[in-house]
Amino acid sequence: ARRWIQNPNRCADEYLDGIEDFIAFARAHNPGATRIRCPCRRCNNTLWETTENVQFHLVRNGMIETYSTWTYHGEQLDIGSSSRATGVENVEPIVDPNEQVMDILNDAFPFASTSSIQEGEDDVPTSMGSADFEEYEKLLQTANKELYPGCEKFSVLTAIVELMHGKIKYRMSNLCFDYFLGVFKRMLPTDNCLPKDHRQAQKVLNGLGLGYQKIHACKNNCMLFYKEYETLDTCPICNESRFKTTS
Repeated sequence: ARRWIQNPNRCADEYLDGIEDFIAFARAHNPGATRIRCPCRRCNNTLWETTENVQFHLVRNGMIETYSTWTYHGEQLDIGSSSRATGVENVEPIVDPNEQVMDILNDAFPFASTSSIQEGEDDVPTSMGSADFEEYEKLLQTANKELYPGCEKFSVLTAIVELMHGKIKYRMSNLCFDYFLGVFKRMLPTDNCLPKDHRQAQKVLNGLGLGYQKIHACKNNCMLFYKEYETLDTCPICNESRFKTTS
């Protein structure tokens, strides 16, 4: 009944409708919950996110292909499937990082994968400007370039995305990230193409639209100082100051 989970096209109507059904199911079985486990292939039901973020993750990363019975979100196992419960909990999602990076690249430049470009023609699609096309070609070269000669598992772009994902997931500072990036670079063959620091890595990811913007939040998590609240110095809900007081 939930064959949409195995659908490789996460933009298909079947898949998007399935995600809507899952979110509605999770909300109905977890009334009042602000966060639920995220069953995307990255979070693997180990991280808790808002339903909005879960919905975004499922579109971007896909749901764990074995998670057809939503036990972590209130669904009861029948007797016949109870023997499989342990298997569902311990499954490690099989995610090809190179495939995921290409998915991100195609999402960032949806017009670049047209048949005219794949066939090597000179014409740039009208929906894509020449500057965007140049950026796409540069990122595509990075995505296809080996991290070091003979490396089959990671391209330069895949390695950057994986490392930056870990940095954000575990809240690593830029200084700490620079240190470990330097260590990894020294461990790899001398002709590797790993960026030397966070600044260089971020420069590559900015072309994929994966940069980020820092937004102040109320210390009591009431709201974000964003959009119409961007210029406020105090929270309009609890009146707490936006800034920390110092001597």
